[in-house]
Amino acid sequence: MTQLITTLAPAPRLRIWLGGLLVAVGAWLGAYLHLEDFADTMLAATGLDRGSRFSDAAHFFLYDTPKVLLLLTAIVFLVGVIQTFFSPERTRALLSGKRVGVGNVLAATLGIVTPFCSCSAVPLFIGFLSAGVPLGVTFSFLISAPMVNEVALVLLFGMFGWKVAALYLFMGLAVAMVSGFVIGKLKMERYLEDWVRAIQAGETQSVDGNAMSWVERFETGLGHVREIVGKVWPYVLAGIALGAGIHGYVPEDFMASIMGKDAPWWSVPIAVMIGVPMYTNAAGIIPVVEALIGKGAALGTVLAFMMSVIALSAPEMIILRKVLKPTLIATFAGVVATGILIVGYVFNAVL
Repeated sequence: MTQLITTLAPAPRLRIWLGGLLVAVGAWLGAYLHLEDFADTMLAATGLDRGSRFSDAAHFFLYDTPKVLLLLTAIVFLVGVIQTFFSPERTRALLSGKRVGVGNVLAATLGIVTPFCSCSAVPLFIGFLSAGVPLGVTFSFLISAPMVNEVALVLLFGMFGWKVAALYLFMGLAVAMVSGFVIGKLKMERYLEDWVRAIQAGETQSVDGNAMSWVERFETGLGHVREIVGKVWPYVLAGIALGAGIHGYVPEDFMASIMGKDAPWWSVPIAVMIGVPMYTNAAGIIPVVEALIGKGAALGTVLAFMMSVIALSAPEMIILRKVLKPTLIATFAGVVATGILIVGYVFNAVL
């Protein structure tokens, strides 16, 4: 009996790890659930009053920086632990599917239920790549997660009815699936940064996952956090800083003047080009969409603008630069922009 209890009892190192993880999870949840309070407190400490453009930009930065870094740390750690159970080859086989495009469908569908903005989706995108998930599949998730989510659907349904919400859902998923499929077919893995390719190839870990203890798995996850977060965090700060600056100075009146229902055909690509440098999530951009519609802008043009803001933001590109080479970033932006243009023209034609 004593031998059985000793066998079942966790080893001292494992007890330390479990206790530390319990404390870390509690601290993580406490921090994540009070991000708004943290941003408000920090802003109040500076003496700035809410309502000015500069204070709105500062609040955005103070809120989004810890949010993205918390998500990045948690997701990279979890993926690092999970990866110890699966080799890159097995992960690819599981998530890519037997038939062409199945992985893209699954990844795009997963993106609907993940409430991430474009920058927040990047950590899971990096985790997928690190776990060996095919490039095209990861892009389907990266596009779908910010572009199509339950918040946007509910708000669109409430403001414009179920037909607009359903068409938005269908077209957004189509853009994510087709874009990821096309990028996957282009075989552009060589344009991943070398450190990502090394992780995908298994060069950073040669331990047999079946023989690893839980302590070794946790240590592997922590190692992933140190390696990946340590490389990416400056890009996260730079991207959010840019997004915060633009977030505080959104020129709604100017955009409405070139997005009107009687605007020429080039209003849709202009709207996409204007939207790319901006950064917010779907819930944040919906009030802007409502304001633009109220000022006479065409629905398809405005939705193309919205999709470019939440799926092709400049801050997202800055963060992705640490993971992707410029050629792949340009291809990603071009393929997704083409899909968004089609969405805009279809909405303007049928509504």
